[in-house]
Amino acid sequence: MSATSEATPGQTPSQTVGPYFAYGLTSTQYGYAFRALFGAELAEPRTPGEPIVITGRVLDGNGEPIHDAMLEIQHADASGRHVRTPADVAATGFRGFGRMGTGTLPGHAFAFRTVKPGATPDGQAPHVDVIVSMRGLLSHAFTRIYFDDETAANAKDPVLAAVPAERRATLVATRDVQPGGVVYRFDIRMQGDAETVFFDV
Repeated sequence: MSATSEATPGQTPSQTVGPYFAYGLTSTQYGYAFRALFGAELAEPRTPGEPIVITGRVLDGNGEPIHDAMLEIQHADASGRHVRTPADVAATGFRGFGRMGTGTLPGHAFAFRTVKPGATPDGQAPHVDVIVSMRGLLSHAFTRIYFDDETAANAKDPVLAAVPAERRATLVATRDVQPGGVVYRFDIRMQGDAETVFFDV
């Protein structure tokens, strides 16, 4: 076969602008006829800990909500312990991992139902690890959510301490007690004023 007739390799999904999230990773949310492995519910009613909702939007450089982003979150349970095995999930109903797109809720918001994480044994404050994927973002972005009612723990957190003091507020969610329960509000700003801190992982 001559060099000119050889097939040229195409781009992989991670090298294109996509997105494929609705079909491939959040199918249940968007009404496709097959089951997604993960959704926005990380905990069951029987799960120990304080039930919370983490909600917000992913915003572009102009402050406009992005309608086709996908978030994946992971965090420890209320005692600061991470899920390790299927037996852990069966025992408590806590999955420890969630995934949601921004295309179906009003205002292109995300909303995860979970329990508030505890501080981890290595001295980190209660937090949620977040991965953001979106159209035009060829490599996903990593960030964190801390909680504004954990002032003492946040002050001792080694990761938060590595962030310039003037930018730490971009990683802190605001507690809001609603009739239906506790909500933490957290917008992720991809660019522009008050851009969220992202980590090089």
